[in-house]
Amino acid sequence: MIDVAILSVIRRWALREQLSIREISRRTGLSRNTIRKYLRSDVAEPSYAKRVSSSKLDPFTAKLSAWLKTEATRSRKQRRTIKQMHLDLQSLGYQGSYNRVAAFARVWHKQHVLAQQTTGRGTFVPLVFGPGEAFQFDWSEDWAVLGGVRTKLQVAHFKLSHSRAFYVRAYPLQTHEMLFDAHNHAFAVLGGVPRRGIYDNMRTAVDRVGRGKERDVNARFAAMVSHFLFEAEFCNPASGWEKGQVEKNVRDARHRLWQIVPPLANLPALNTWLQERCLALWREIEHGKLPGSIADVWAQEQTSLMPAPRPFDGFVEHTKRVSPTCLIHFERNRYSVPAPYANRPVSLRVYADRLVVAAEGQIVCEHQRIIDRRHDGSGQTIYDWHHYLAVLQRKPGALRNGAPFVELPAAFKRLQSILLKHPGGDREMVEILALVLHHDEQAVLAAVELALEAGVPSKLHVLNVLHRLLDGTTAPAPVTSPQALQLSVEPQANVRRYDQLREVRHAS
Repeated sequence: MIDVAILSVIRRWALREQLSIREISRRTGLSRNTIRKYLRSDVAEPSYAKRVSSSKLDPFTAKLSAWLKTEATRSRKQRRTIKQMHLDLQSLGYQGSYNRVAAFARVWHKQHVLAQQTTGRGTFVPLVFGPGEAFQFDWSEDWAVLGGVRTKLQVAHFKLSHSRAFYVRAYPLQTHEMLFDAHNHAFAVLGGVPRRGIYDNMRTAVDRVGRGKERDVNARFAAMVSHFLFEAEFCNPASGWEKGQVEKNVRDARHRLWQIVPPLANLPALNTWLQERCLALWREIEHGKLPGSIADVWAQEQTSLMPAPRPFDGFVEHTKRVSPTCLIHFERNRYSVPAPYANRPVSLRVYADRLVVAAEGQIVCEHQRIIDRRHDGSGQTIYDWHHYLAVLQRKPGALRNGAPFVELPAAFKRLQSILLKHPGGDREMVEILALVLHHDEQAVLAAVELALEAGVPSKLHVLNVLHRLLDGTTAPAPVTSPQALQLSVEPQANVRRYDQLREVRHAS
């Protein structure tokens, strides 16, 4: 075989310099027949037959290719390794080395990626959205320092597809109530509701993915969509490019927000900082496709947005049974409920930041929600001492060591420490606490503090002061005795005067 350079020399000597074949053979060392063959074919570049080398893997390439294709569709944790495939091939009779199998797999993966890029998965169509037409939503996972602790957060991202105005809000969990709360805040900040919302197939929205665009939408998510009057649209599985704007926003937020977020006290402070930062970025970032900044284009798009209605009542409802200790359990924590509902079923409405207990068609009580993602404890118990007043009236002795009464207001605690030193002090203190069931708690506290200042810590005096406060009357002036009625000489206790009286009587 000869290469291109030698063939070029042969053709130049023979066709331009008119050298004989014998002379060319002498100079190159090639046979005269070889030189004649290439000159007669009139080719400028030699062609060689493809080299075919046999391998012990050849009988198994079809089987290995099928395995690689199947494994490529599975999640990374469930895929078989190349070593496992090598062992499986050996069980089928393969006697070659592992390196040959690994080399075949590398070539197959390169060809597979190239095929994906050239058959559509790596090729995209630019999308254009009109004003007020659509928004895109996605979740991400990021970290921030809250209260001195590095905390993992679930972050909701909204982006208007036309103006590219975006909104970011952080939550501890990716649950329905967090999703609903995020929509309430996002539409309030964005200034309205677009006609469509584009989502991936997240579990908080889609119960089951069907063929094509068929989806079994979650009932509570559908209720939220109906409330805000937009149309929910779901991407095809593994087609993030269909909501590429918010996908890019997730990546951009890493350096625009999360790399510069300062340590903050709590989650509400973080969300306030995120909102202010988003609004500032609207003014700083150029739109790119339209003249002006994102804020300029958003101001024009606002007129095309539907007015945002009242916030969606986005709770998730659970049925709970109140324990004999007037507690319900939720997320490893315990919350108190008024004593009349002990041992009865109640409805627990879970919001993003609070828990509301309802029974018999009315709101019974409300607690701030405690979310603790640590798994090394038994949770917390949140008491409201007002819920146990009905029990105290039957069992006043429980006031001394009752756990719900550890957090009584300071004035009540001082009065309790005085009354419990006297017989019947338990009952009297319970009756004073029961006043908050019929009167404003701050008024009762003020009456107790005035009674303590006056040095008369009793139920009757507290009632007297409370009624004066409620009626708006002033306390009577203190009684002062005239100077004429004051004794100049104080009497003395002297029993000998009695003996003197007896002596005078016997003498008479």
